[in-house]
Amino acid sequence: MSGRSPQSPERTTAAPSDPAGAGSVSGRSPQGAERTTAAPTDPENRSAPEETPRRAPGPTEATAPGTAPAEATAPGTAPGTGTAAPGTGTAADPAKPAAGRRGRRSRKALFLTVALVATLLLLALVSAGTGAYRIPTADVLASAQHRLGLGGAPLDRVGESVLWNVRLPRVVLALLVGASLGCAGALMQGVFGNPLAEPGVIGISAGAAVGAVAAIGLGLSFFGNWTITVCAFVAGLITVSSVYLLSRNGGKTEVVTLILTGIAVNAFAGALIGLFVFFADSGQVNQITFWQLGSLAQATWPKVLAVLPCAVAGLLVAPFYARRLDLLSLGERPARHLGIDVERLRLALILVVALLTAAAVAVAGVITFIGLLVPHLLRMANGPGHRFLVPGSALAGAVVLVAGDLAARTLAQPAELPLGVLTALIGSPFFFWLLRRTRRKQGGWA
Repeated sequence: MSGRSPQSPERTTAAPSDPAGAGSVSGRSPQGAERTTAAPTDPENRSAPEETPRRAPGPTEATAPGTAPAEATAPGTAPGTGTAAPGTGTAADPAKPAAGRRGRRSRKALFLTVALVATLLLLALVSAGTGAYRIPTADVLASAQHRLGLGGAPLDRVGESVLWNVRLPRVVLALLVGASLGCAGALMQGVFGNPLAEPGVIGISAGAAVGAVAAIGLGLSFFGNWTITVCAFVAGLITVSSVYLLSRNGGKTEVVTLILTGIAVNAFAGALIGLFVFFADSGQVNQITFWQLGSLAQATWPKVLAVLPCAVAGLLVAPFYARRLDLLSLGERPARHLGIDVERLRLALILVVALLTAAAVAVAGVITFIGLLVPHLLRMANGPGHRFLVPGSALAGAVVLVAGDLAARTLAQPAELPLGVLTALIGSPFFFWLLRRTRRKQGGWA
C-alpha cells in the first residue's frame, strides 16, 4: 500500500502481483479514496461506464506503478469518451429511424394536401366553364375578379346568369357534399375499427333519404327550408344508432355483422321509400326519384346555404378527434388505459357522421361509395394516421365528387347521368376487390 490517506485505513489495494486486485487505483486523496477500477481481465468485477463516474484526477491523486490509471475505460468504449466504440453491442438511437419515417410521412402528407387543393381548384374552374353554354376559363376568372372587386370584367347577361346562378352553385354544392361524405367515411371507419364501414354501405345514407322522402311525401314544412335537412338528420341518427348496436357483439364490432346489418337496413329503407312512392302524386314521385338516384341538377344558392352550416360544423369538428381515433385504432382496452372514454368518443363521432351524411343526402340524394373509396386511397398513399386522413378525406371527397359531377354532365350530353348511379358504377368494383382482399388477409370469415 502506497500513499494511503489516513481517513481510509480500511481500504487496501492489491499488489501488482495479485491477480484479483491488479489495476486498482492506489494513492487516492480522501475525496477519491472510495473509487476503484476493476481489472479489465476480471469479467465479474467489470463496471459499466455509468457505474464508474469519470473525473479528471486531482492534483493530490497519484497512480501507483503498475496499476491502471484512474480513468480506465470499460471494454467496448472509446478511450476517454465513455461512448460505445464502433462494432460494439450498443445500437444507434432507435428514435432516429422513427423520426425519419415521421418526417417523410409529414412531407408526403404536405405534398398530397397541396396536390389535392390544386386539383380541386383546377376542377372547379373547368367545371364552372364546361357545359352546353361554354365559358372559357379566363372569362370565369375575370368574372370572379369583377365580383370580388379585384378588377376583371363581367360576362354578358347570359354568361353571368349561367355562371353565377347555375354552374357555381353546383360546383360549391358538389364540393360540400363530397367533403362531407369523404370525411364521414373516414370517421366511420375509425369509429367501427374496420375498413369496410361507410355511410352508404351500412345504411346511413338510405336512412337519411327515408327522412327526406317522408318530408316530401307527407308535405312537412314545420322547419321551413330546413325541414328536409332536419328530417334527414333525425332519420340518419336513428339508422346509425341501430346499426351500431346491432353490429356489436362482446364489446367488438364484427365486419360481417356490420355488412349484413347494412344490407338489411338498406332493404328496409328501400321498402319505406317504395311505400312513399306508392302513395305519392306525380310531382312527389319525381322528387323522390331524385333522392333515390342522387343528383346535383337542382343546385341553387339557397340549397348551398341550407347545407353549409351542417357541413362546415362537421368538417371543423372532425379533425379534433384525429388523435383519439389513432388511440382507438390500437383497440378498445389500450385506448381505455390511455384515458380515452371509448363509448363517449363513439357517440360524439356518430353524431358528427350523422350530421355530415344527413346534410349531404338532404340536398343531393343518395350518393354511395365516396366514403368508402376515398379514405382507402389516402390510407394506401400515406398510412393510417387520422391527423392527415380525416381532413385529407374531405379534400379528396370534394375532388372526386366535383369530377364525378362534371362527368355526369358531359358524358351523355345533352342528357345528364344520375350522379349516384355514376359513383356506384365506379365504387362497386372497388368494393368487391376490397372484400376479397380483406377476406384473404383474415384467412376467411367462416
